[in-house]
Amino acid sequence: MRVLQQGLGIVEQEPDIVRWFAVRFGPPSFGIDDAFPDDSGRQTHLSGEVAHALKNNTGVLFPPPTIEPVDVNAEALPL
Repeated sequence: MRVLQQGLGIVEQEPDIVRWFAVRFGPPSFGIDDAFPDDSGRQTHLSGEVAHALKNNTGVLFPPPTIEPVDVNAEALPL
């Protein structure tokens, strides 16, 4: 969890991040929900510092992450 909390400061510096949430599904399960304006922003993020930190801790702190890219078809955001 500490890796995800530390990731917030790094992610805030990324120009293409639209939304980033670190979530906890249960005691052993964590996740990240993030959004980008386009695939270029997504790829930049996936090769950035947070991705490297997660990869460097794989096997030590948690199993390899599963990355599932999705395309948003509709959204409703508060004004």
